[in-house]
Amino acid sequence: MKKDLVLILDFGSQLAHLISRRVRDLGVYSEIRPFNIVVSQIKEFSNIKGVILSGGPSSVYDPNAPQMKNEILDYFTSQNIPVLGLCYGHQLIAQLKGGVVRNEDNKEFGKTSLTVISPRNILEGLNPEEIVWMSHGDQVESLPEGYEVYARTNNCPIAAYGNVESKIYGLQFHPEVVHTKSGNIILSNFLFSICNAFKTWKMDDWTSQSIKEIQREVKDESVLLGLSGGVDSSVTARLLQEAIHERVHPVFVNNGLLRENEEREIVHTFKDKLHFKNFHYVDASKLFLEKLKGVIDPEEKRKIIATTFIDVFDQKAAELKENFPDITYLAQGTIYPDRVESSATSAASSKIKSHHNVILPENMKLKVIEPLRDLYKDEVRRIGKNLLPEDLVNRQPFPGPGLAVRCIGEITEENLSILKKADLIIREEIEKVPGLQETLWQYFGVFLPVKTVGVMGDARTYESVCVVRVVQSIDAMTANFAKLDWNVLESISSRIINEVRGINRVVYDISNKPPSTIEFE
Repeated sequence: MKKDLVLILDFGSQLAHLISRRVRDLGVYSEIRPFNIVVSQIKEFSNIKGVILSGGPSSVYDPNAPQMKNEILDYFTSQNIPVLGLCYGHQLIAQLKGGVVRNEDNKEFGKTSLTVISPRNILEGLNPEEIVWMSHGDQVESLPEGYEVYARTNNCPIAAYGNVESKIYGLQFHPEVVHTKSGNIILSNFLFSICNAFKTWKMDDWTSQSIKEIQREVKDESVLLGLSGGVDSSVTARLLQEAIHERVHPVFVNNGLLRENEEREIVHTFKDKLHFKNFHYVDASKLFLEKLKGVIDPEEKRKIIATTFIDVFDQKAAELKENFPDITYLAQGTIYPDRVESSATSAASSKIKSHHNVILPENMKLKVIEPLRDLYKDEVRRIGKNLLPEDLVNRQPFPGPGLAVRCIGEITEENLSILKKADLIIREEIEKVPGLQETLWQYFGVFLPVKTVGVMGDARTYESVCVVRVVQSIDAMTANFAKLDWNVLESISSRIINEVRGINRVVYDISNKPPSTIEFE
């Protein structure tokens, strides 16, 4: 059976691939293309059932704002293909069709109460009042002819609109994020009631297709895998093992920025438990720490880690090629949120931070293969359940640059040692509470190079601060701080202050994402 397709046009949104993922979760295949696609390129697709225009960081009136020609919308209408605009896409449709978009002094960011005026079509089945997620400055002031208002908020009189005849709809809010409580209902209305799409997509298909794609690309060559031991790189390792067997060479680089005892655990897991024959361990901890000496800027840290990582790989590849001359690929466990935050997906995207495994030097000698590049963390975990031991699948995410992004300021051996001990205590205290670990996405410590006054044993202390960061999330694109029991937090704080020399104050981070990020750097 041929798969129905929903085409997503990316106008630079940090959530473009989250839209795609939600659509796939609902059982419909989706693909993303840039905003400047032309009709001739659209015609190359078959079985397009609907189109979604993403949000974006620009204003429709900005000189360099991503635009779309009216003929694209007209083509979709002529082919009876429904269109849904989200946030910037919602504003762009209104402008293209003759409506008015203006900048509003009262911006809307975060959870907002939506009043449903017309609970039909795209909003079928919604309550009179709904909680939705807003993130906008501009908004639609007046609609084109033939369009009607479906919903409003206190600050946004046109929060949803539609034109039933043209099958064009717009939402100022984001149904793709979990904070919009009825987001899946809205997307289901669009997919199944308006687009008449069928559920022809399954994640099970992705695994077998990925293995075939790896085999087709790599052919008879061999692959070096940048192995961190986290879920992403571990799933990548198993996919490669399934596809090319012993021709995958996992290379685990100890960069000195790992959690307490982590390097020993990783070596044991992949050599003894998962039986990777060509497993390679490189201890480059001293090299990384030397390169990072005196560096404070987080972006500079990430770039140094990225280039040093590649240099180490190039050197290891040169050594291995003496015995394995067919090694021509470097595999990485890059997932889509890494690329979103590094703006590696669209020229219109707003850069948040660089990720070590997507900022690659132009002169790198190995070809890069990233099987998970279009997936989100929960999708990777779903795949991993059929490929990896349960404890490895459920391991909490760990950033590629390691503790470098959790040790604020200069990276020193002393600061790293303090952070590793504090971080271990946080993990131990959380994991001893039955069932708590399963409700959390990430939990870790952050070292702040801020000195504060304390009193220990009737003596004055002047030591550093440890931040405890614990969040709940589904896909890492959005996250809420976890409202931990006070007793758990008190145990964490008491142990860190009593057991970790160099820390005399522990604070708890109560920031959500957005507007904050999960990591500090």
